[in-house]
Amino acid sequence: MRDSALRRLLGLATGLAVSLSQVSCVPDAGSRTWAGTRTDSAGIVIVQNPDQGLWSDSEGWVVEEDVRIGSVDGGGDDQFGQVGGIAVNAAGDIYVSDRQRRRVSVWSRDGTFLRAVGREGSGPGELGRGTLDVLLTAGDTLLVPDVQNRRINRYAPDGTSLPGFPLEPEKGRPLRFNWNATSRAITVQLRPVASGSGPTGPGRDAIRVVASTGAFADTLLEVPTGGLFEGRGLRYFTPEPIWDVTDSLSVVWAVNDEYRIFFHAWDGSLQRIVAKSVEPRSITERDIRAFFAYLDRAWIAAGVPPSRLPANHRLVNFAEFFPAFASFQLGLDGSLWVQPVQSPADLSDEEIERYDFVEDFGAPDWDVFDAAGRYLGVVSMPPRFQPRLFHEDAIFGVQRDELDVQYVVRLRVREKRSRDH
Repeated sequence: MRDSALRRLLGLATGLAVSLSQVSCVPDAGSRTWAGTRTDSAGIVIVQNPDQGLWSDSEGWVVEEDVRIGSVDGGGDDQFGQVGGIAVNAAGDIYVSDRQRRRVSVWSRDGTFLRAVGREGSGPGELGRGTLDVLLTAGDTLLVPDVQNRRINRYAPDGTSLPGFPLEPEKGRPLRFNWNATSRAITVQLRPVASGSGPTGPGRDAIRVVASTGAFADTLLEVPTGGLFEGRGLRYFTPEPIWDVTDSLSVVWAVNDEYRIFFHAWDGSLQRIVAKSVEPRSITERDIRAFFAYLDRAWIAAGVPPSRLPANHRLVNFAEFFPAFASFQLGLDGSLWVQPVQSPADLSDEEIERYDFVEDFGAPDWDVFDAAGRYLGVVSMPPRFQPRLFHEDAIFGVQRDELDVQYVVRLRVREKRSRDH
């Protein structure tokens, strides 16, 4: 049952919601007639979309870069190792976690370095290997989950270390944290352990609220457990739950073997299903070779002896087909952005040599739907750019150059017609 803490979060979300008049880019739906279908079954709206969107060639949204942070030279504050998560505070300051340097760097909205938070280690306020997420509470207290050190690190707005909160993966494996930039709501996906003693029992992952202390609180929704973890090994490209949380703590989710996305109210009731047809695509031997080449580079970089690689290969299996899509995000004006899969087999030999599953699995052309679930069309991201955070009319993400140096980039979403004129 949801308690008063959840109600306080709902009140906070309502108070911080951005009005339509504050958004700088609100284009119309498009000049074409929508050719999809909309049916109502027991109070659930089912939106089935066609292949062609509402935007004509002269309509739609485009993205334009307006801030770039990073450098190819030296090892100073403006050089990133491996960017994890990105967050922004109310002043527009940009928080970036660096998995390789094991710290969070803070930048002004125009890209000026302000300070660094945390450092490598296992002591109080220090960060372990693989630190990924960066999460801000309403008061700008910073939370950084640290799986290696089995805790959630907490920092005051000035970067001072605060008492953390222990992570107990034996009670549920935290697969993914989510941060809503408008409401500041923090949520986590918890997967039951193999014995079935997790918080929801076998077969269901729990989407739970994370309090400002780092404690796991109310369960918003339970979703089907995916198949990535297979015994002692991993089964890649198997269907997994993909999800996001709205400003009002409603959960949007899908299992990505189908292009069917479920929208729930904050009380957990299903309200709408948005669907689009997609042809299943088989995973080829070229795809598998490219993926193992990526894994080998990652293992060796992590210190695995080359002689151990064949044994590691035996722990990895693959599904028969790619997922129907890679990910989705909730964006501007209630829109839904869905990222198709990019098959390694479609890349050149040179691109395959640099293939990075984390950054290259999703394709650069995103499907965009309006707030009613109608398909609008495609928005193309810049080459080798992967979004991390959608907030109002901005998209924050990571772009790599030809040397694989990473930069943090902020894009602005604009109307195509307003840009062209």
